[in-house]
Amino acid sequence: MRIHVVQQGDTLWKLANLYYTSMNAIVQLNQLPNPQSLLIGQAILIPDTTTPHIIQFGETLWSIASAYGVSIQSIQQANPAINPYNLIPGTTIYIPPRLHMVQPGEALWQIAAYYGTTTEAIVKQNGLRSPDNIYPGMMLIIPRPKPSIEVNAYSYQQDANGADSVNAVGNLLTYFTPFSYMIKEDGTLEPFADELMLSAAKSKQAVPMLAISNFSSTSTGSNLAHAILSNQELKEKLIDSCIKVMDEKGYRGLNIDFEYVLPEDRENYNEFLQLAVNRLHEKGYFVSTALAPKTGSEQEGLLYTAHDYEAHGRIVDFVILMTYEWGWRGGPPQAISPINQIRRVVEYAVTIIPPEKIFLGFQIYARDWKVPHVEGAIAETFSPQEAIRRATQYKAEILYDETAQSPFFRYVDQNGQAHEVWFEDARSAAAKFKLAIEYKLRGISYWALGYPFPQNWALLNDYFNIIKL
Repeated sequence: MRIHVVQQGDTLWKLANLYYTSMNAIVQLNQLPNPQSLLIGQAILIPDTTTPHIIQFGETLWSIASAYGVSIQSIQQANPAINPYNLIPGTTIYIPPRLHMVQPGEALWQIAAYYGTTTEAIVKQNGLRSPDNIYPGMMLIIPRPKPSIEVNAYSYQQDANGADSVNAVGNLLTYFTPFSYMIKEDGTLEPFADELMLSAAKSKQAVPMLAISNFSSTSTGSNLAHAILSNQELKEKLIDSCIKVMDEKGYRGLNIDFEYVLPEDRENYNEFLQLAVNRLHEKGYFVSTALAPKTGSEQEGLLYTAHDYEAHGRIVDFVILMTYEWGWRGGPPQAISPINQIRRVVEYAVTIIPPEKIFLGFQIYARDWKVPHVEGAIAETFSPQEAIRRATQYKAEILYDETAQSPFFRYVDQNGQAHEVWFEDARSAAAKFKLAIEYKLRGISYWALGYPFPQNWALLNDYFNIIKL
């Protein structure tokens, strides 16, 4: 799968012919709101059978061709803009597919064994109805190995809407986390309607993870967390409450998302995590936490101080880095999850937490700020699909911040008000996937379902094998 950035004069017909595909295939893959109106700077996913390869230091076209079992000429043909004498590390190029012509008497399992893949992978890659649906002379595309990762997604939607979201993308989820069960000062949990979401997760073989939190849209929850974390009896009672819900509803793990914890409760929080792990592991349940995006152990602030990366990484089964919200709705316009800032967090995290315990947080929504920004003004939040629809409506050019690896655009509405929109597209998604691959992280965690972003899910499936437990 390729990413094409729209230039002046590009049309859907031109792209389809350039990449030997159909206009309908491009429209369906990207869910384009107005196929007749492509925007300059817009990232378009192109369906094809190539494999993306990130150029590493010291690589040559010869070494890349040898590694993939293709010719140098075929790589050059697939990447006409590449300079074979100046390969730039970090650049993505596209490797042509491996092809195999079926010989008389060959069975699909034999072909799969020869190439070190599976019959299921070949069937899926070639759209075969069954493994027996091959014949001599047939040309098969042989899928290449992909990194395997786990994928989590939160949803704070209402039960029925959350179930719809899981049904739409659940085949690409390892875990699904309804958000969330609110803790109470007496160590119990607020009731939460999640039955439809859990049923959908079960049907998609996505492991349900129980999220508990201390904060709401109207409260940071600092004092609430203190009431629980500073009291041994209440800590035990809260874990009892979690186990009761997990046993009754079929949750298989616990995600603890305590934010704005008072600095003086740092050790209390660590002790609570150890207590939770000790008790839940006895029942075969796993425990994870959500961590604020820190870039160093000395980082201070109500959001950061009590989140002890070393302790979380040592105690729990895995952590989710909340690597988003730089561009928060109450602040000035900027990238919501800039890759340069995310990289700083990851670089710190892997020094004290094993990479195989780390999920990279990825927000999948857009924000529209009125500009110039006025203190106290709140940005509008919506999906990347709505961002493209809005850019199309106002005929805006899509710009791309290379440092943040994030797209944005500006427009003036019918009332003369200027706006600035930051969102996610195929390029920004690919940048985050590459970071996860570079640091060999355990997986990706999405915040949150309910914001349509078809490019993301298509790319996720193209880059990775999603682990199902």
